[in-house]
Amino acid sequence: MKVAVVFDTPWEGWEDADFKREVEAHVEEAEYEVAEALMANGHDVRLVGVHDDFPHLLERLADFGPDLVFNCAEGFQEDATLDYVFAGVLEAEGYRYTGSPPFALLLTRDKAASKKVLAFHGIRVPGFVTYRAGEPVTPPDFAFPMIVKPLEEDASVGISQASVVQSADALAERVRFVHDRFQQTAIVEEFLDGRELYVSVLGNGDDLEILPIVEMTFDKAKTRPVERIATRLAKWDVPYRDRKGIKNVFARPIAQIARERIDAICRTAFRALELRDYARFDLRLTSDNEVWVLEANANPYISFGHDTPNAAEKAGMDYYEFIEHIVREALSRDDAAR
Repeated sequence: MKVAVVFDTPWEGWEDADFKREVEAHVEEAEYEVAEALMANGHDVRLVGVHDDFPHLLERLADFGPDLVFNCAEGFQEDATLDYVFAGVLEAEGYRYTGSPPFALLLTRDKAASKKVLAFHGIRVPGFVTYRAGEPVTPPDFAFPMIVKPLEEDASVGISQASVVQSADALAERVRFVHDRFQQTAIVEEFLDGRELYVSVLGNGDDLEILPIVEMTFDKAKTRPVERIATRLAKWDVPYRDRKGIKNVFARPIAQIARERIDAICRTAFRALELRDYARFDLRLTSDNEVWVLEANANPYISFGHDTPNAAEKAGMDYYEFIEHIVREALSRDDAAR
């Protein structure tokens, strides 16, 4: 098939040949790794990077005439909250594409709106309140500690140890920080002590596959309970992870009742949030085997070596098979809709 790999790029003026040189040099970017897998699977691949010019995207797609667009966009002009724009353009122009539609990307990025939808469907979510800029920061009716986050960021952007607050003054200070630093609403959630689990889901409709569960583990001798959260450092800073004894591993034993709850919750949440093809849920598993959804990610990292591809490999799919699986899912649900 003809498959166009579409993504945001800092490189203005680059064309397919420029990007394919990066693929050949094994530059570690999701779009290059996806393209390499697609080419290894026998597809005719065109890489289309968008710097700030959507007419350029549409011209290149019209010239190529893809059977499918593999959407690898993570934002627009370095703004991650605009990742939905790519799906919107592809949807408006009638292209088949991988991944979730604009509505799901917008809904899951808004941590408050997505929690309301999940709660409506009977899924446990942390208690939360939101504070827009200029609103008084009156402590909510759940107990300290609380955790303060930017409402619309992902990849733990804006989350650090300072995000966990123990007093009204610290709460107000951190909310102001989010307003000033990120120019967006702050969401304040009750802090839940428990295991940090990541559950990836593949498929569509009733045919969903729950991949092996990944767990972020913390060395208890090097961290306190309130430090055992997925901060940006904990996720991405290798020296910090080594110093604190933080690892992402396949989950330690989980009670059968909790596993059944995780399975049912992820299936319900995937449908409720109108996700497609693949997604990831960040969960907290408490000591009493209750399962809480912290966040849903409609656009998780799918570059080689990250949690979702690793979970797929554990389930028996190497990286090339994982990428092909996404292609087939996108085509089959699109055929079913036509």
